[in-house]
Amino acid sequence: MSTYSLPTPSPEATAEPKTAYLISSGDLRESANTAGWPVQEAMERDLERAFAGIGWTIKRGNPIDPDLGHGFIRSQRMGLDVFRDIPPTAPLIVAEAVWQYSHHVLAGLRTHRGPILTVANFAPDWPGLVGLLGLNAGLTKMGTDYSTIWSVDFTDDWFRDGIRSWTETGTIEHDESHVRPLPKLPDSPEKELGVALARQLQTEKAIIGVFDEGCMGMYNAIFDDELLNTLGIYKERLSQSALYAEMLTVSDEDAAAVGEWLTNAGMTFRLGTDDATELTEEQLTWQYKMYIAALRISDDFGLDAVGIQYQQGLKDLVPASDLAEGLLNSTERPPVTSRDGSRVLHEGKAFPHFNEADEGVAVDALITDRVWRAMGLVPDNTLHDVRWGEQFDGDFVWVYEISGSVPASHLGGYQNAEGWRQSPVFFPAGGSTINGVSKPGEIVWSRVYIADGVLNLDIGRASVVELPAEETERRKQATNPEWPIAHVVLRGVTRDQYMARHKANHAQVVYAPDADTADKALIAKAALFAELGVRVHLVGDVTV
Repeated sequence: MSTYSLPTPSPEATAEPKTAYLISSGDLRESANTAGWPVQEAMERDLERAFAGIGWTIKRGNPIDPDLGHGFIRSQRMGLDVFRDIPPTAPLIVAEAVWQYSHHVLAGLRTHRGPILTVANFAPDWPGLVGLLGLNAGLTKMGTDYSTIWSVDFTDDWFRDGIRSWTETGTIEHDESHVRPLPKLPDSPEKELGVALARQLQTEKAIIGVFDEGCMGMYNAIFDDELLNTLGIYKERLSQSALYAEMLTVSDEDAAAVGEWLTNAGMTFRLGTDDATELTEEQLTWQYKMYIAALRISDDFGLDAVGIQYQQGLKDLVPASDLAEGLLNSTERPPVTSRDGSRVLHEGKAFPHFNEADEGVAVDALITDRVWRAMGLVPDNTLHDVRWGEQFDGDFVWVYEISGSVPASHLGGYQNAEGWRQSPVFFPAGGSTINGVSKPGEIVWSRVYIADGVLNLDIGRASVVELPAEETERRKQATNPEWPIAHVVLRGVTRDQYMARHKANHAQVVYAPDADTADKALIAKAALFAELGVRVHLVGDVTV
């Protein structure tokens, strides 16, 4: 009889009464973890006081590392190790004051049997809200029950009532009265257009090119082929090493032509000589080469949209992808020829780029581009991080902000765009942003996401508003002044309704020339998605 070495089961830790365990998912970039720890630590102290106020104790799932000086979970392996010591039925808090890589903790959360609460500080200085929404979207995608809440200082009655509900019932109920399913649309030219474009897409099909899928830890941003293919959209999986190799083949002359075009268009750059902290001409040259290389590879594979992940892998080789992304999303942009110089690639058109290889953005950007062009509108669209917001003059004005991909048309033209160096904390190799303030106007916002195993679209209307220069500057300095900003007022959606409902760290925005046209374009877009079989939800005040 054979004797096998059987593993010895580990004993389950026992949950202590009135005790919630706390973990914090962090970044893969140690510079970001170190810099962001003070604000995370301050939030955790606030949470301890708030829970103590209702008679509960918070216990950290892992200690602060004395060598690194922070307590972030910084890899998937570390996350698995931390969860081994957490009682599997214990109430669990995932507290986020910074951007975080969700895959560090999703494996443990998937099998955790106790109630889960995600929480963030409603603050501008670090993107904790962005991290929270990305994590929530991942939990929604994998069908794991959770509750979520946020606060400015964790002393308000709304927050205290919320955590009391969670400790007593395991849930927090949020108001979703602002959301309704898309009704049966009456016949109209817009519905006819949406249906026709949907059928064209399913018949002729499209390809999105994904450079290194999933490397930013955004599980919510990966859409399975089985879901995408039903839309008529297929994936070309590409390596960022191929993009880098193609960049090496782009001539300095071709790169210089991009820079000259931008200068002639009125764009300016804040240049310096210290490569470690300032934007330099060499960094710009690499970014111009990336723009050209992305279009040429897209041409090779017959792509309809492309997404550069960048922040792992390429960040250690070349400057940021942001400038290239914004140029790709612009109808007016520097011309790029095929390698042999015989053709201008996608002449006179934007080429949809989905920042951070977020495939929910890919679907949205591709479809938005087709609807807006068919209506004779400027199709330039972009994602933004849902970063933060505050009341101003009677309205709650959101700060939408993203490191890259914003087209210059959203800023009112290249003459309103200025290139700033990316922060060394996140972008050691530097590179230029397309900095500026989004012009006032009417927009359609949306998000494609996965819930209940199927594709969903939340779509609504909003306005980008103009704030006084001093208020704009205050908001930029409170967040990331090097990034383009949009002052967004959502229609019929409060701050807390939006936070509770939104299933992504990103929101997609596109302009229309006036409110009536925006309403019509929204109908066409909603009809297209509905015809493709996507569950469409109208959010806020929407006229259909």
